[in-house]
Amino acid sequence: MNDQVSQFRDDYRRRLIGPRYSGIAHFCFTSGACLAAVAFCASRLHQVQWWEWLTVPVTFLFANLVEHAGHRGPMHHPRRGLGLIFERHTRQHHRFFTPERMEFENARDFKAVLFPPVLLLFFFGCFAVPVGIPLALLTTANIGWLFAATSIGYFLNYEWLHFAYHTPEQSWIARLPGVAWLRRHHTLHHDHTLMSHYNFNISYPIADYLRGTLYRPQASGAKAPATDM
Repeated sequence: MNDQVSQFRDDYRRRLIGPRYSGIAHFCFTSGACLAAVAFCASRLHQVQWWEWLTVPVTFLFANLVEHAGHRGPMHHPRRGLGLIFERHTRQHHRFFTPERMEFENARDFKAVLFPPVLLLFFFGCFAVPVGIPLALLTTANIGWLFAATSIGYFLNYEWLHFAYHTPEQSWIARLPGVAWLRRHHTLHHDHTLMSHYNFNISYPIADYLRGTLYRPQASGAKAPATDM
């Protein structure tokens, strides 16, 4: 198995990682663009009322459900027009990282972990802005800005946590409070017999719990059968 993973990684690097790619620049661009967008949204807030702040937890829960639906759906099951998402996630990411080989080896491997930068434009243009503007028009401007800030912040939180799960196990990042538990949750998802059926939340397994896709090996004592849910 390790030989197969090593062979796939070598092939992936040769075919899909260009000579000018910089994993550090990729990580910094994603982090910087998201933080700048959140800061801009926050700067537009004005005298936020207590009930407007409720937008933050509601948006957080909504984003968690969307994360689960997107991962359980097109990322693991081919959908018309979304084949590239399935290809990149199931056929590439899950072969690059297995439960026995969860860590990246160098910064160029960041490409197999982080979303392509172009997806930031897709996320901002097709999710945060189109939903935030109607919310602002139908409710208040503060609610629209809070929705945009929270959804973008959630996306960055997703990227940072997913990155942490694929750092070397003994790194300081992997040993941050809570990361070790979430890493185990994600490592179970990388088991090929479980990946299409369990543990779809990359961040916090709230929707996994609500939708019945949370896998608990300590409760069953054995690997659950891979059946559609």
